This record gives sequence, C-alpha cells and structure tokens, in this order.
Amino acid sequence: MKAAVITETRPGETRVALVPKEVETLTELGIHVAVASGAGRASGVEDEAYREAGAEVAPDADAALDGAGLLLHVNPLTADEVRALAAGTVVVSFLDPLGDTAGIRRLRDASLTGISMEMVPRITRAQSMDALSSQATVAGYKAVLLAATRLPKFLPMFTTAAGTIRPAKALILGAGVAGLQAIATARRLGAVVEAFDVRPEVREQVESLGATFLEAEEDVTAEGEGGYAAELSEEQHRKELELIAEHIRTTDLVVTTARIPGRPSPELITDAMLQSMEPGSVVVDLATEGGGNCEGSVPDDEVVRHGVTILGPQNLPATLPVHASRMYSRNIATLVKEFIDADTGALALDFDNDVVGPATVTHHGAVRNERVAALLDG
Repeated sequence: MKAAVITETRPGETRVALVPKEVETLTELGIHVAVASGAGRASGVEDEAYREAGAEVAPDADAALDGAGLLLHVNPLTADEVRALAAGTVVVSFLDPLGDTAGIRRLRDASLTGISMEMVPRITRAQSMDALSSQATVAGYKAVLLAATRLPKFLPMFTTAAGTIRPAKALILGAGVAGLQAIATARRLGAVVEAFDVRPEVREQVESLGATFLEAEEDVTAEGEGGYAAELSEEQHRKELELIAEHIRTTDLVVTTARIPGRPSPELITDAMLQSMEPGSVVVDLATEGGGNCEGSVPDDEVVRHGVTILGPQNLPATLPVHASRMYSRNIATLVKEFIDADTGALALDFDNDVVGPATVTHHGAVRNERVAALLDG
C-alpha cells in the first residue's frame, strides 16, 4: 500500500495531514509513504525530516499520488484533486459530509472510498482518532487569545500603586471541547469565567476548570446523538436567550462554540444583547461556518457593532499549524491502523469495525452513511 500526502490547497491552510513521527508509524505497518515536496513546510516540517523518517519525497502532488491507494488529507477535496485520484483510492480526511453534498457526490461518482474524520464515533476506544476534538482544542485556545488581543482591558486582576484593576469577565457559550479549552485558557489568563451549555452533564467539567455554570430556572436541555447538543424547542430557545441576555451585559469577552451537526448554528447573541454590552467588549464566534451564533458575525472577518468587536474566524487550527498538525497526524495514523493488515500492509476494510464502519461515507460508487445519503437524495 502506498499512502500519499500532498500540500493542502484551501486558502490560508497551513496544516499537513502527516508529520514525520507518524510516517514512522505507518512505515512499520508496511505502508510506503510519499509526501509531495513542501507539503509540511507551513507546519514547520522540511522535506529532509520526512526522508529521515522513511518517506519518499515526491517532486509534486501528481508524483506523490502516482500509484497511491491511500490519500491522507486535511480538508475536503477539490474537484481537481478528486479527478487526480484513481477509482478505488481510499481518502481519509475531513469531508464535511453533512454540509458539502457536492463534494460527497464527487467522491461517490469517482468510486473513491471516503473515510470522514468528522464521522469517527465518539466512543472510548476512538478517542485517539477524534480529530474534531483535537482541532477544537486548538480553536478554543486560540479564540481566547484573539479576544484578549482585541480587548482594551487586562484579563487578570492587578493590584498596583495606581489602584486595583478588577479581572475581566468571560462568558463561554457551549462547553464542548472548544468551549472547555476556552474556559481553561481564559482562567489561566486570570479572567472570571461563566459558561453555559444545553447539556447539564457538562456542569462538572465546567466547574472543575474554575468556571461558573449558568443554569436556567426552567429546563433548557438538549442532548443529541454522540454527545453533541441537539436543537432546542422554540420555548426552550427563548429561555436560553433570556439567560444569556441576563449575564452578557456585564461580560467583557464572549466565545461562542455552539454547533449542531447538519443544522444551522443556533443564534445565541442578538443585536439587543450586543447593545447591552460595554463598548470595547469582544465576541469570538466559532460557529460562522453554520451561520454563526452571534447576530452580525461575518466569516473570517472582524466587524464592530454597537461598539462591540465581533470576530468570525473559520480555521483557527491553521493559525497554530505545528501542534495542530501533530495532533491531527496522530488521529489520522491511529485511524489508518484500523483498516490496514498489520502483517502485510494491505488494505483490510471491515465495515463491521465499530470505527471504520460509521466513518466510511462512500465506497464502490455508493454512499454508505444513511444520513448523508438522505441529504444527497433530498
């Protein structure tokens, strides 16, 4: 089996799918790894490091892909990238299967096997393959740093000869992996932190990080499949907004992380809430790819509304490519082990495997995932 790694073509993307340490891991499985020259440079990995790890450094993407039965990638493939692959090639990547229906059709029609990092089930034994979580960790951390640089205030409390400066107050909406990392980072920087999530079972995790968990007087809960949040009823959403509005008035820094797979992101911060905030406050909306949690947020842009700065970054992991790539590489290499015969290095796809089966979206010209198939048919 030959595995190819090529330079990512998404604008602004700096990550690479495989770093030298995991090249060694795959080589031990009997896989020949070919890396396009320069593919890791933006992540701090030069070609020589790949050679030393046992990879072939190919002059370009076409050479790396020549004869490859496996492509390891970060972003959903472009139409040109799909056309460059032979039928039967296995693609392991983020594929956005619930959003990029055109991309999934291309994989299906080209008879490519698409294994989606988004669809890796959130079960205990698959934690080391959970790229959504690893990259969300990066995003949650960087979101707070971005907010801190825009905020015209200190985050920690200072006692100085010029007087005492109170700590900034942060509000984190959504306590998934990104939200929990945002809480931890804001607390390390000295902010007083509150957090809200529609899943009450995350309260213990929030409080263990030193934040206050906000709770509505009436039930506002929605646990979805796989540990994700589900969509609230109209009445529950109204109560949710009332709770957020009550606390956001005195908040200096807000990070929103609320996403619902396959659905638009819920609007959690209204224009009226922004008007109630102190001028100079900052909102970082990490859900703009689904429409955004904050009214007025713009993908990959910075706007000011009622004196509040609103940031809508879409690919924060690419701003910390060294560690984001290392984490993703570990995720992807561990997943590959699930469908490669350890004795021969040959492809051994087993759809009864509790990780490989759910994660495989397309195979032999068909869409295997029922939810994704329904989206395509619709």
